Amino acid sequence: MTDPFVAQSHILHRAFGQRPENVVTAEGIKLVLESGKTMYDATCGPSVSVLGHHQPKVTEAITRQLNQVAYVYSGARFTAEPNEELASMILGSRPGGLSKAIFVNSGSEATDAAIKLATQYWHERGLPNKSHVIARKQSYHGNTIGALNVSGHTSRREIYRDWISQNVSFVDPCYAFRLQKAGESSDQYLQRLRDQLEAEIIRLGPQNISSFIAETVSGTTLGCLPAIPGYFKAVRELCDKYDILLILDEIMCGMGKTGTMHAWEQEGIRGPDIQTIGKALGGGFVPLSGVLLHQKIFDALAAGSKGLLHGHTFQAHPIATAAAVAVQKIIKEQDLLKNVTKMGRILQKALEDMIRPLPFVADIRGRGLFWAVEFLADPEKGVAFPKNSKFCNKVVDSAFENGLNILGNLGVTGDVHVEHVIIAPPYIVSESEIRDIVQLLKVSIEEVSRPTLEARQQTWSASVESRL
Repeated sequence: MTDPFVAQSHILHRAFGQRPENVVTAEGIKLVLESGKTMYDATCGPSVSVLGHHQPKVTEAITRQLNQVAYVYSGARFTAEPNEELASMILGSRPGGLSKAIFVNSGSEATDAAIKLATQYWHERGLPNKSHVIARKQSYHGNTIGALNVSGHTSRREIYRDWISQNVSFVDPCYAFRLQKAGESSDQYLQRLRDQLEAEIIRLGPQNISSFIAETVSGTTLGCLPAIPGYFKAVRELCDKYDILLILDEIMCGMGKTGTMHAWEQEGIRGPDIQTIGKALGGGFVPLSGVLLHQKIFDALAAGSKGLLHGHTFQAHPIATAAAVAVQKIIKEQDLLKNVTKMGRILQKALEDMIRPLPFVADIRGRGLFWAVEFLADPEKGVAFPKNSKFCNKVVDSAFENGLNILGNLGVTGDVHVEHVIIAPPYIVSESEIRDIVQLLKVSIEEVSRPTLEARQQTWSASVESRL
């Protein structure tokens, strides 16, 4: 049934069944609704508003840039100072050999740009047959057609299957909690994943493969899932061995979310060849994402066509980059990555102490201020909820009513059904706010669990009575 407000609104809202709440103001990590209700934004929207919802220095930077120059077109031999400054802030030390940036708007656009950049690179190298991409099952890299092509997300790809490219294949994600076999050691599991990826490379032929793309820490599809130690070392080695580009998607997990500016810095690798960033890059004040590329990519383009074949009208928008410069300066000046690490430990302990003992809680995982709780129908036996149960969605709805905004999964993402919720508060979060957030989450999980527990108790009682 369509909500009357949604039916009359000239906005095509993303959900038709409920009237969206009008946010009238926001401060810190709280949102104030038109009804007067105040809510904790415990996930920064979808992991975006890492400085909270009001930063005067960012507002000042945006206003100043508006008064100087509001827009320049990057396709007409123009640039603007904040574009150059932001790129220098991120890449001045050349992390992992990354030396150039492309700034676009959404994370999906960044994925498209990364795929096209990899394609151009191989053409510039005289190897146009290297056009196949290997991705991972139950991955998510964005919602444009290009990004969906490399996203292993079943339900989001389904109705667009006629538009899905045939030059993408998928290997298993690194998901030890659900996919490591009984009796299989971590080393054996890692070797199995490595062997599977190498077998796929050999099946396709390295001469046909452009790149391997993966989220460094999986986001909404698998729930803040870090890889097991050594996984990305093995991936990096295979990419180097077979001359394949490694694209790491850090749109959700990067720019400080896991405690380091780049999540791959915790994996013991030299870095990716291409990296996508977004969300925390500009803190949500103006839409912004980016693609970072290794010097070798630039060198190939410079030796060939001497230009980037990809581009957008609003690429490198100076208002967006000015806002992001201010965001990144605040993060550095206030040493907020230190707070991410400190508050991350507090959040982890609070989740372990208050959430782990609850019914249906099966796993708690994450890094920095990027954490998820996974639910199973029977955690002891590893039995998942039915795909139509929508357990985590019910937790999200209950939390919303209790004044807590969190994220659930993105529907049916693949063969392994994952029910989880994400807690990823802003970098400015305090210890007391973390306690409040986790307490509200606890209440919400208990509310959703109660009917299922009562139904099971009734079934058990009826079974006992029938045997008497």
